Amino acid sequence: MSDTLGKLFGSAARVKLLRLFLLNPSDTFTLDEVAARARISSAEARRELTAFTRIKLTTRAARGRGKHYTLNGGFPYLTALQNLFLNAPAQSEEVYSRVRQAGAIKLIVIAGIFLGEWNSILDLFVVGERIQDRKLKNNVRVLESQMGKELRYAYLSTEEFLYRLNMNDHLVRDVFDYSHRIIFDKLDIGLK
Repeated sequence: MSDTLGKLFGSAARVKLLRLFLLNPSDTFTLDEVAARARISSAEARRELTAFTRIKLTTRAARGRGKHYTLNGGFPYLTALQNLFLNAPAQSEEVYSRVRQAGAIKLIVIAGIFLGEWNSILDLFVVGERIQDRKLKNNVRVLESQMGKELRYAYLSTEEFLYRLNMNDHLVRDVFDYSHRIIFDKLDIGLK
């Protein structure tokens, strides 16, 4: 979907910044924070923020050292943009391709923001062996830059997951009792 929206809106950087501001409407960001969160260059961020400020999608205010940008709640097309971006389906293939690089993955479950729910405990739940913490964290950051929002995620070893599943663990119950979608399942847990 990001690729489609990138083509529709003219650039992937613009889509990342739109998501960043639309999913964090009350947050204020500096240019450096915008570039880092969206994983784009400062030049791209500056160019897009200038365009957003020019059409009054964002407002700019000088605070302390530097300018801060925030979403303009009075933008006339704000509701339409939020509906478009908040209801855009997550690409399961993108999540799988990012997460699978972190180890021998057995199960990937998406929930929360990926399904348009903002109050869930987790957005991403991963089970596997030899999961490299740093690699998983970096790949989740890439997903965050595409989604425009910090993801809540957890990962467990297969043994720990099966133990917690049998013990009716609170974390596992929170994932599977509420709205979720299993996008990869080598364990054949049958909780679809």
